[in-house]
Amino acid sequence: MKKRQLDHVLRAAGQITGEKKFIIFGSQALHGKHPDVADTIIKSAEVDLFAPDQPDRTEWLVAIGVYSRFHEEFGYYADPVSEDTATLPKGWKGRLVKLTPGDTGGVLGLCLEPHDLAIAKYSASREKDLIFTRELARRGVTSKEQLLTLLGQTKLGDELRAKILARIAADFAPAAAG
Repeated sequence: MKKRQLDHVLRAAGQITGEKKFIIFGSQALHGKHPDVADTIIKSAEVDLFAPDQPDRTEWLVAIGVYSRFHEEFGYYADPVSEDTATLPKGWKGRLVKLTPGDTGGVLGLCLEPHDLAIAKYSASREKDLIFTRELARRGVTSKEQLLTLLGQTKLGDELRAKILARIAADFAPAAAG
């Protein structure tokens, strides 16, 4: 998804809910720190959105969600999520990144910082998430040291923590970087 498409979803989300601020979870959050990120790394057609000031209004976004007229017309959509959707490190809200200005109709997008996003993706552990985290490492978007620091601040079971540590090590191994 391109930045202008993300702006369009935010503009529509604001019109539907009356909200002027959304937290962007998921891969589209990369647009916060990296507005010119390559389409090859952000392939998904959805924007995971949460309305922090009026959480109950988040569900209103189904009007521009998957299989909606909006989705059919434009090929992308909003995915309403809760604040608890992702497993995130302590203090993640203080690291949110403002989406760069665009045509959002005055709606503010607050994006997960890339390392927080990566921790969430490692925790989800779906194949597409692991491909994504590998790309973040390969492109230098994330640093191993920062990921390890944040992993230590994330509530996880021992087994999942061990798997994530191994994935981080593999993502930053010389063969993965080349």
